[in-house]
Amino acid sequence: MALIKSVRGFTPVFGEGCFLADNCTVAGDVIMGDQCSIWFNVVIRGDVNSIRTGNRVNIQDNAMVHCTYEKTTVNIGNNVSIGHNAIIHGADIEDNVLVGMGAILMDDVVVGTGSVIAAGAVVLEGTVIKPGSIYAGVPAKYIKSAGEQSGEMIERTARNYVRYSGWYRK
Repeated sequence: MALIKSVRGFTPVFGEGCFLADNCTVAGDVIMGDQCSIWFNVVIRGDVNSIRTGNRVNIQDNAMVHCTYEKTTVNIGNNVSIGHNAIIHGADIEDNVLVGMGAILMDDVVVGTGSVIAAGAVVLEGTVIKPGSIYAGVPAKYIKSAGEQSGEMIERTARNYVRYSGWYRK
């Protein structure tokens, strides 16, 4: 059973149809939308500030979501996929975004709608990624426009993770 912890008077709130893997941890000031999936070994720590997600957000195995005390929050839009082992720290992610495996988003990063952050990318503090961009590398830099194929992949990934989570409810 997932570990859901109240911290400093805040208890996580989940929308309809969310899946929480047995060994994920969600603590504190966290509010999630509908049809979200939080996978194995994920840690979402809303202990020092707030974390908000839209609908159909999937946070994949071993990812970490956290923020900085009295400084940054995390806001994640709709149809966002956060890959395995990613770290989201005090960042804002708009709708229809894919954050690749092992990527790191630091404080005050803003990822525009329809963007892709490549696997292993390190997006430095304060970086603003324009909508529809692909960023990769260490430190992450603009590679090219995301294009229609990327948009289809982002939508397919979000949709697939809703389906995958359904397998665990049976």
